Formats: sequence, C-alpha cells, structure tokens
Amino acid sequence: MDRLAQNTAMGDVELLVRDLDAVLAFYAEGVGLDVLRHDGPEAVLGRGGAQIMRLVQRSDLPEFRRGDAGLFHTAILFGDEAGLARAVASVARFAPRSFTGSADHLVSQAFYFDDPEGNGLELYVDRPRDQWRRHADGTVDMATIHLDPNAFLQTHLPQAPAPAEDGAGIGHVHLQVGDIALAEQFYAGVLGFDVMNRYGSQALFVAAGGYHHHIGMNTWNSQGAGPRAASLGLGQVSIELPTTDDVDALVSRLRTAGVEMRHDGETLRFDDPWKTLIEVRAAA
Repeated sequence: MDRLAQNTAMGDVELLVRDLDAVLAFYAEGVGLDVLRHDGPEAVLGRGGAQIMRLVQRSDLPEFRRGDAGLFHTAILFGDEAGLARAVASVARFAPRSFTGSADHLVSQAFYFDDPEGNGLELYVDRPRDQWRRHADGTVDMATIHLDPNAFLQTHLPQAPAPAEDGAGIGHVHLQVGDIALAEQFYAGVLGFDVMNRYGSQALFVAAGGYHHHIGMNTWNSQGAGPRAASLGLGQVSIELPTTDDVDALVSRLRTAGVEMRHDGETLRFDDPWKTLIEVRAAA
C-alpha cells in the first residue's frame, strides 16, 4: 500500500498562458491535437476525445522565470513512429524555429520544442519494453544519444493520411525542482512512485508499473529554488490511479506525511514541496 498502482498513468497538463490564440494554434495546427472545447479564456485539447492539455488565459500573471521551480517540459507519447513523425513534421512546418533538439534515450526517441511562450514540449515514442535494459533493483538504463531528425522523418514519415486515432497522450511530465533529495523523498517516499533512473544529484526519474518515467525532475536551471510564486507556465499536473481504493491509499500516505490536501470525493489536490499543484483522480 506504500507504492502507486501498476496501471497509474498521467492525466492532462494545464498551462497558464498570456496569448491563448497563439499557444492554441501551436498545439492544434502545429502538433495536431484536436480542440475538444474552447470557451472564452480556456481551451482543452486532446486526441480521440481524451484530454491531453488544458490552456487557460491569465493576462494578470508575470512570465515564468527560468531559474524557478516549475515546468521543464510536457511530454506527449505517440503510439508508433509514424504518428510521432507526422507530429514532428507538422510542428517543423508550422513553427520551424521552435525546435530545440532531439535524442535517443535508449528507452525512447524524442524531439524537443518550445511553444510560443517558452513552455517546453517533448514529442516521443517508446521502444518496446522488452528492449529496455533493466537492473536487479528495478531501474532502467537511459541515455542521451544523437538522433538525426531528418533521418527519422525520412524513415518513418508515412505518405498515407493519419488514422482517426493514433494513441497520443501525456506520457510524462518533467519538472524543475530545487533539490533532488527532497524531490525523491516526496515523489517516491510519500506519493509512492518507484525510482527508475537518476543522474547523480541533478536529475531523478520516477514511475509506477515499471515505466521508464512518469515524472522527471531536474535542478539544471533551478538548483536551490524555493516554492513557486504565481506565474505563467505550468498550472497543474494530473495523475490517474486505477481505482478509488488507490486514491484512498494515497490520501492515507499524504495524511501520515502531514501534507495538506483537498479531497472533494472525486479529485484529490495537493502541492509538492515547490507549490506545483497536483490533481489525482481514479480513472473513469
């Protein structure tokens, strides 16, 4: 009962933005997400009816400062290389200057972008799990190896139209935190994620169910950062647990750890040590 359930998954990510039209166009016309709802200052995007991202216009907030705790990137996972190649090519056509890099991480192949307001975005596809190198302690090998974006597109970009559903969704969220030891204490020790990989005292990757990571954390820009002040950028992170019993078990762990929380019977809300809001629900 002290670990998260095997079928834990990430839910939608909320971004607080100044120019809703520009950011919405990037994710809809660029990345190719469907606009599921657009009501005034809020837009919800997804794929196949499932929510992936929620954009909320907040003209009253200051810009996110790179050295603060908050979002490093949101990572959208695609079901296959063809779906990823379509999205990468689409963003490259729509916003060619948004590309910031690409990498083979052994467990996945990833392409990185910044949206119009500087929010990091990763588009990626996993390699089959039986190709991941696992260790006796449950951790997995990860690395950052050169990945040629043009070669990837030449190999995987299909000529056929995209299928109605290609399995895209939030695969993980990567956060900037102020201290890796404290991050491990909270995300692994209290929430119940398993540590899957670490880069010394600079980065930590945690997950449930043996995944390579549902949440990544680093201090590359934010070493020593304290609790977040209100700003544009990350609004909240969502986690989906399989059952209400799993949510109740998490409530018990949070209570034991003295973490302040709000639970309305459907959604559990609490802050991490850097005031990043986390919402937890049982899967529908």
